[in-house]
Amino acid sequence: MRQSQLFTKTRREAPSDEVAKNAQLLIRAGFVHKEMAGVYSYLPLGLRVLNNIVSIIREEMNAIGGQEMVMTALQDKELWSRTDRWDDAKVDNWFKTNFASGGEAGLGITHEEPLTRIMTDHISSYRDLPRYAYQFQNKFRNELRAKSGIMRGKEFLMKDLYSFSKDEEEHAAFFAIAREAYKKVFQRLGIGDRTFVTFASGGIFSEFSEEFQTLSDAGEDTIYLDEEKGIAVNKEVYTDEVLEKLNLSKDTLVEKRAIEAGNIFNLGTRFSEALGLSYMDEEGNRHPVVMGCYGIGPTRSMGIIVETLSDSKGLVWPESVAPFKVHLVSLVPNDPTVVGYADALYEELMASGIDTLYDDRDVRAGEKLADSDLIGIPTRIIIGKDTLTTGEVEVVNRATGELKKVSRENLLASFSKVVALEAEAQAEVQADAAA
Repeated sequence: MRQSQLFTKTRREAPSDEVAKNAQLLIRAGFVHKEMAGVYSYLPLGLRVLNNIVSIIREEMNAIGGQEMVMTALQDKELWSRTDRWDDAKVDNWFKTNFASGGEAGLGITHEEPLTRIMTDHISSYRDLPRYAYQFQNKFRNELRAKSGIMRGKEFLMKDLYSFSKDEEEHAAFFAIAREAYKKVFQRLGIGDRTFVTFASGGIFSEFSEEFQTLSDAGEDTIYLDEEKGIAVNKEVYTDEVLEKLNLSKDTLVEKRAIEAGNIFNLGTRFSEALGLSYMDEEGNRHPVVMGCYGIGPTRSMGIIVETLSDSKGLVWPESVAPFKVHLVSLVPNDPTVVGYADALYEELMASGIDTLYDDRDVRAGEKLADSDLIGIPTRIIIGKDTLTTGEVEVVNRATGELKKVSRENLLASFSKVVALEAEAQAEVQADAAA
């Protein structure tokens, strides 16, 4: 993409009513547009990042046997009443509406009920289990606290996977597999080294749920982390009894602030019993299906990446989710020879499979470099006045600030190797999913 054709513009200042760092930077860099508190539109650069995050999650969910689908956002009052989750006294963050033809509906906050009902048409025998279904869909929650930017929204994108198993043993085996898949997701998103499995309240479903908490001063949660074991407990279950069950000692735990990046729950048979989802075993006996729930918010993940990896100059995207691999910045827009050189390099990069944002705008060099820092693409290639005489471009690592001067030939050769390595990695992911 040529930056001169990009309709979004950067801005020096964030909106005065935006307090979250992630939203401030994403708005300034032209990645999102704030519609109202807790509601954001994703502009071209932001959508590219979001799609990359979704692709990573999708690949890992497919690799563990997940089957993707999409359910409706509009929810049936009668269905949710059967599980006692329609009443505002029980679940207070619904958005509800009345149909012109009569009747009431809600906008989906989660999807245990509708998927359980769907599965009653498709699961009847032990031969039909286990099954794992997931979706990416906008969720709607009437949040009172909408001050965390895209990390806590009234409308947000969620990946929710649900497992259906014959018994607790089969469920526990998949639960462990899902836990490892989530670890892979966060590693690939660039925040794996600061994201930890955290034991939290299981609510009415089980003794514990497992959260994936990312260390950050912007976090709303307090956790107690055993850094050597790489596990933590949420403050809500931080008791001597829980620590004993988890074989943790207060002496080795460190208090940290953290952001919940994902969670996995044991649902047991609550929904299957309420909605009539059962199967017949080999002896002809009927049993309720055992269920689990596994959630990651791609939009929330995007906000967490910004909160934890950005710096004083702007966004710093990991290569895995960046909107482009390379930001090509030509600092001499009025010299036809330099422009011709930059245009040719842009075409070569694109032909080599290197997704490139090309800053071909007729603006000052300082403005271009400041915008490049703000946008945060991992690798910046600078073409200046010296390039034609030295035959070298400047290559800057956005995360570290490291600068190298590289010949055009070596630059293209190094990127060709990167493309080959990425293709190999992608082939391995697809092979895992097929297996």
